[in-house]
Amino acid sequence: MSDQVHAQKERLVADLHAVVAEAESLLKATAGQAGEGASELRAKVQASLDRAKRHLTELQEAAIEKAKAAGKATDNYVHENPWQSIGVAAGVGLLLGMLIARSK
Repeated sequence: MSDQVHAQKERLVADLHAVVAEAESLLKATAGQAGEGASELRAKVQASLDRAKRHLTELQEAAIEKAKAAGKATDNYVHENPWQSIGVAAGVGLLLGMLIARSK
């Protein structure tokens, strides 16, 4: 997964957390309003918020598991192919060095 996609997902999760928090604040602020319709609406909104929180938690847990799996796969690859990993790292270092030297 690219860094940009990962950053977008993190922003989405953060935005969803903010929406849930604001909706909860709205529910608390309107808790004193009477009427059967208002109570029903608050109950529906609360149920939707609870579902959204569960889904957000599941999404975060899945993202953590994927990150752990990617880290483990990388670690295994490096241990199984140490010389190739060193070669790639050296090549990247050389390329970065050349780009830095060229920009001066």
